Amino acid sequence: MGNNGTGARFLLSMASLGNGDYHLTGSPRLCQRPMKPLLDALRSLGGASTCEGKEGYLPLTMHAQGIQGGKATFSEVESSQYISSLLISAPHARKDVEIEVKGFTASRPYIAMTLEVMKHFGVSVEREVGKRYFLRSGQRYRGTSYAVEGDASSASYFFLAAAICRGTVRVSPMNRKTLQGDGKFLGTLEELGCAVSSGGSCVEVEGGPLPAGDRVFDMGDMPDMVPTLAVLSAVRPGRTVIRNAAHLRIKESNRLEALARELAKTGIRAEEREDGLVIEGGSPRGAEIETYNDHRIAMSFAMLGLAVPGMRIQDGSCVRKSFPGFWEELGKLYGNRP
Repeated sequence: MGNNGTGARFLLSMASLGNGDYHLTGSPRLCQRPMKPLLDALRSLGGASTCEGKEGYLPLTMHAQGIQGGKATFSEVESSQYISSLLISAPHARKDVEIEVKGFTASRPYIAMTLEVMKHFGVSVEREVGKRYFLRSGQRYRGTSYAVEGDASSASYFFLAAAICRGTVRVSPMNRKTLQGDGKFLGTLEELGCAVSSGGSCVEVEGGPLPAGDRVFDMGDMPDMVPTLAVLSAVRPGRTVIRNAAHLRIKESNRLEALARELAKTGIRAEEREDGLVIEGGSPRGAEIETYNDHRIAMSFAMLGLAVPGMRIQDGSCVRKSFPGFWEELGKLYGNRP
C-alpha cells in the first residue's frame, strides 16, 4: 500500500468480505500508523487477522471468511477512516451491523461524506441520536453516474498562495458548500483577511492584509489543513495557536514535530504542544525544507517560496501521492509574478 493510510484502512474491511488470506503491508512509515481500532471492530463482527509484528499495525494478514455482523464500538477515534471503512463494507455482512462511536472523533465531516456517497449508490444508513449508525444486511450498491468534486485539500495550497502574496486565485471545479471538511478552510482564510467568492463551479480567493494579534484555531474537523495554516501563520504578524490536532502525529509524518522543526529553519519560532502548535509569525527566510515523505509538508512550504526567496524543497516527488501535477501548476503561479 506504499504510504497510503486511507487505502490500507479501506482495504482491510473490503478484504474481510472475501474468502482466504490477504496480506497487507506498506512503507516503513505506513507500518507505524495504527490500524488496531479498525481491526478490533472487524473482530467484533466476526473478522480475523494476524499481525506479523506489533499488534495493531501492518504488515498483517486478514483471514477472510466474510463479515458476520453485530455491533462494533469505537472509542476516542483519531481517524474517521476507521469508521468510513467499516460503513462502506458493512452492508455486505451476513447480519445487520451497528456501529457506535464514543468520545472524540477526528475529521468528522468525512463520515458525513461517506454516508452521502453510500446513499447515492443505493445503500441507506440509519443514524440514531448521537453517534450510532445502523446498517441493514442485504443492501447492495448499484451503479450510477456520480460527479466527483474538486479536491478541497489540494485546492487549499493555491488559496494559501493568494493569502501569502495578496493575489487572486480561482479554482475550478470547486463548490464552497462541499461536505469536504477541508472546505471549511475558506472560512479560516476569511477570518485572516481574505475575500472569498463563489459562483457556478468555481471558488475565488483574494488575499488581503493579514490581521495582527493572537488567534486560536480548532482544527479537529480539518487536520490536513494544519500545515497550510502553519505556513500562513509564519507570515502573519501575531501569535497563532493551533489546537485539537494531536492526531497529526500519526499521519504520513509526525506533522506537529515536522512543522515546528521546518519553521524553525526559516527563523520562525514554533512550539509543539500536546494537542497542536503555537507559532510566532514574522519574516521567514529561505531554507532547505525536509519533507519527511509527506506531501502536505512539501506543498505547504513550496507555496511559501512564492513570497520568500531561497526556499528549497527536498524530495518533491512525494506530492505524487495526492497531486501528481502540483509542480506544474505551481510553476504557473511563478510565471504570473510581477
